[in-house]
Amino acid sequence: MGKHSSAAPLLPDGEPDWLAYARSGDNPLAMAKLPSGYVVFGDTQFLPGYCVLLSDVDDADHLTDLPLTQQQQFLADMALVGQAIYSACSGYDPAFRRVNYEILGNLYEHLHAHVTPRYSWEPAEFRLGPVARYPLEDRKAEEFDTIKSPRAEEYDALREAITNEINRLCALSL
Repeated sequence: MGKHSSAAPLLPDGEPDWLAYARSGDNPLAMAKLPSGYVVFGDTQFLPGYCVLLSDVDDADHLTDLPLTQQQQFLADMALVGQAIYSACSGYDPAFRRVNYEILGNLYEHLHAHVTPRYSWEPAEFRLGPVARYPLEDRKAEEFDTIKSPRAEEYDALREAITNEINRLCALSL
């Protein structure tokens, strides 16, 4: 089983405050701090390698809430996370196909980007559309829980591989 425990602080409406959790240093799934925000390994790994980039700007709800230079930095950081996922996941699973990028904000109303690997083993009815087409109960099933799953150690290794690749890519850009 995984070596982590997870308990994000809550916002006044009872929803998790993912940004505060990343900033606190207590989130065991936080991977890296990039110029625009925090990279966090997804709390579900139904598509192994799934990550989220959380903007570090307090009042940013939409990408357009940021000045143009910060928008560009957020998108560049999102691309860097995607490149790291691409590198790590293509070595993790030969069925790896591509990386999808989504900025939604419908549930957690703070600017964040979902960066999701996609695989050829995905069911045909879900492979060609957005990840949200998968039923929520499938996406949140305990078997894919990053911390509680019997595969938690495997997920830890994948998280570490993606983190190492993020750090390598950041070092190249210095």
